[in-house]
Amino acid sequence: MPRAEAAAVLRRAAELRATLDSQFRDETVKSIYAEAERIASRASHHVGTVRYDFDQRVDRIVTSPVFGLPLMALLLAVVFWLTVAGANVPSAMLATGFFWVEDQAATLFTNIGAPWWVTGFIWHGVFRGLAWVVSVMLPPMAIFFPLFTMLEDLGYLPRVAFNLDFLFKRAGAHGKQALTMAMGFGCNAAGIISTRVIDSPRERLVAILTNNFVPCNGRFPTLILLATIFVGPLVPSAFESLAAAGAVVGVVIIGVIFTLAVSWGLSRTVLKGEASAFTLELPPYRRPGILRILYTSLIDRTLFVLWRAALTAAPAGAVIWLLGNITVGDLSLARHIANSLNPLGHAIGLDGVILLAYIIAIPANEIVVPTLLMVYMGTGMMDEGSSLEQIRELLVNTHGWTLLTAVNLMLFSLLHNPCATTIITMYKETLSLKWTVVGTLLPLGLAFLVTFLVASIW
Repeated sequence: MPRAEAAAVLRRAAELRATLDSQFRDETVKSIYAEAERIASRASHHVGTVRYDFDQRVDRIVTSPVFGLPLMALLLAVVFWLTVAGANVPSAMLATGFFWVEDQAATLFTNIGAPWWVTGFIWHGVFRGLAWVVSVMLPPMAIFFPLFTMLEDLGYLPRVAFNLDFLFKRAGAHGKQALTMAMGFGCNAAGIISTRVIDSPRERLVAILTNNFVPCNGRFPTLILLATIFVGPLVPSAFESLAAAGAVVGVVIIGVIFTLAVSWGLSRTVLKGEASAFTLELPPYRRPGILRILYTSLIDRTLFVLWRAALTAAPAGAVIWLLGNITVGDLSLARHIANSLNPLGHAIGLDGVILLAYIIAIPANEIVVPTLLMVYMGTGMMDEGSSLEQIRELLVNTHGWTLLTAVNLMLFSLLHNPCATTIITMYKETLSLKWTVVGTLLPLGLAFLVTFLVASIW
């Protein structure tokens, strides 16, 4: 065909495509399956009543318009409850072991005549930062990732995408964004990389810019601590862990709501466009492979995320130690900076120490809590772990935290800017400084706006 005629055909096709109804792709797929069913019915005959097989019987419940979403929330609550209930003891054991090593090494350095600042910088700064991140992150990840991988291996995650597809379609986004959100629970950087499964550049960019609203593993320690200290005591002691897990699930649901709302806003403004349809063939349920789950969850995910966090926690620990030990007048640099941030912090129901902690924690969200404790206690180094009652005493009675502080901190932790690794990944995936800045500042602006409104109404 001559080039001119081919160009004319393409132009005519583009004109006709613009006249198609938004349901065209869905109707096309339905007609294909209807024709396949018609042919199959002519070629085969069934004797007796047609019975659903096991997968179909399960999917009638799992993908039900009535039971699908509540069941998904229930499974998420069970996963978080197991993570919350099972991580405390191993975290305490790891922290005790690491800080024993720190004490022994610091004593050795002191005995051989090393200057105090060398001992403090290496062991009370860099090593303690690493020790805290490993002891706080490893147990929850070692529980959460295998459970999550088991659901993935079982074949449940495609059902999640199926259940959420209609919500993302109404928001002008792609149904596969549900799968990228699921990856974001482990690591937002991994969630951004997983958006490669979305073919449409516009919808992929929407998924990248909104993945930060899913709390990653590094934010769970802060959420779990706040839920345990402030939400758990509101109910009888027998139900404290359930209440704490429910609070964390509530934060996750708020994150999903913000994901849908921001996707809707972007799809109707700067990234205007209609959601593209996709055909999702649900895979059969299969028995999870234990060895495959352990390898994927512990090697590919847990150790990968832990190694990334360790690389960022080491310099962050050094910065924390320097800010806590360099004094101007009678106060450390950390306290001076926190005092200057107090007016902004109080306006959003927080304080300057919390804002300072989030500035220092840009490399890794895992160090928010230890930074808070360090500045509040004036120790000049990360606190090596206190009991929950001691932490509650420090936050509530000494520094005046209220339920408003806890609620706004959970919201701020959910909505604030991505960590450094996620920001770098965002740039590598978009190759755009503009969209990287938008993806960084948009959630931060929402975090300040939401917490300001909550504090004002409260």
